[in-house]
Amino acid sequence: MFSNPLLDGLQFAKEPAPFVITIFGATGDLTRKKLVPALFSLFLKGNISQFQVVGFARRPWTKESFQAEAASMLAVGHYAHVPEAQKKAFLEKLDFVSSTFDDPDGYARLAKVVNAWDNKVYYMSTPPDDYENIVRNLGASGLNKSPSGYSRVIVEKPFGRDLATARELNDILSSQLEESQIYRIDHYIGKETVQNILVLRFANGIFEPLWNNRYIDNIQITVSEAIGVGTRGNYYEKSGTLRDMVQNHIFQIMTLLLMEPPNDLSPDTIRTEKVKVLRSLRPITHKDVNKYTVRGQYSAGISQGKTAKGYLQEDGVSPTSKTETFVALKLFLDTWRWEGVPVFIRVGKSMARRMSEVAVTFKQPPLQIFKNQASDGGNNQLVIHIQPDEGVSFSINAKIPGYLTQVRPVNMDFAYGNTFGEATPEAYERLILDCLVGDSTLYTRRDEIEASWTFITRILQGWADDPSPLPQYKAGSAGPEEAKELTSSVGVKWRKL
Repeated sequence: MFSNPLLDGLQFAKEPAPFVITIFGATGDLTRKKLVPALFSLFLKGNISQFQVVGFARRPWTKESFQAEAASMLAVGHYAHVPEAQKKAFLEKLDFVSSTFDDPDGYARLAKVVNAWDNKVYYMSTPPDDYENIVRNLGASGLNKSPSGYSRVIVEKPFGRDLATARELNDILSSQLEESQIYRIDHYIGKETVQNILVLRFANGIFEPLWNNRYIDNIQITVSEAIGVGTRGNYYEKSGTLRDMVQNHIFQIMTLLLMEPPNDLSPDTIRTEKVKVLRSLRPITHKDVNKYTVRGQYSAGISQGKTAKGYLQEDGVSPTSKTETFVALKLFLDTWRWEGVPVFIRVGKSMARRMSEVAVTFKQPPLQIFKNQASDGGNNQLVIHIQPDEGVSFSINAKIPGYLTQVRPVNMDFAYGNTFGEATPEAYERLILDCLVGDSTLYTRRDEIEASWTFITRILQGWADDPSPLPQYKAGSAGPEEAKELTSSVGVKWRKL
């Protein structure tokens, strides 16, 4: 059930040395829903064997209570039917230190546990306000170094709120850690389909020669969610969609799509090419913010067949809030390869359906000899489906069978589940394993963080100076009508949700 002989060689390709991983904020939802299941899955697949997991949090838990909580995390879903003996073998590797994040005594007790291991990973699964206390205490207790192994820190998003706060956080981390020790995680880039962008581009001779402004008309990146903010109203009021999704997740996808071919697959080579993309983005100035961006906020409507509240009625949301739940952007890169190709980004909550995809639309042939025979013909499109149905489709125009010459588009499809016969690994599995073996390719470097925030902060400042009310869109719709103006200005339409 948990092994596929055809893929075993791939699963065992990365074997980390013995390690201990400390999860700061181990009593939170991320640990329950993602981190413990990811570590357990790696254990079941044989990717990790000699290790220890240490929880560190304020609650007065013990080793035994942490193990009991972890057992409940593994009692449902995919792992419910795993033999108890395998669960027990994993749970015995769990320990716990109860402490506040600013108490030096807690770190002294932690040191007694983790110093038995040469290789140490610290996962900051806490609110960003706790990062400074954790990092400085790791430094003060000497846990930021490991003379006979490594010491690495995984930092969760949000990584700053703007350029100034991102730089401040980077400075705090750099005061106690080398850049090579810092792993800024973005789980979105851990998704198999996102990683496949590089393979699709650079391992197939058919695409890369066409991957430029001579052949590509436009690119659309869409991430829509059918649900609203739910119980995350308080968080969303401080964040908004531009910070929560675009600065990190969407820009990660965009840089992989638009980067130049790397000379090799080393982490810094790939990350340097990604930074070049961000630095090539044409700035959106104050005077142009309404020309190239649209923001919106969902109102009450019908979503997935049920009545849905508007954002202003959600718990934890101010009734006068101007926080955006929808963002659409029209971007251009000032590079030789991409000059003149618009990149459209659309992200929103409480929309028509859950969907994440990239659509690369190619230009029409120079002479359209079949334009009178096309019933529904159009541009060729390469669509990368990120979720929920992971795969790739390519639309071509084909003749409809019959005596007449009639043309319509048809799809050539590839689906991960059908092709490889098993589910793709969870993003956190891949990213944690990469950290354990020292592969930082899918993690974000300091200059990449600051380059993305440089671009995003200009938009935030432009919005802050704009007194006009936010456009509204009904829950369950495709977003505000104003977003259509971004694409129609260059003769393009958004893909249907």
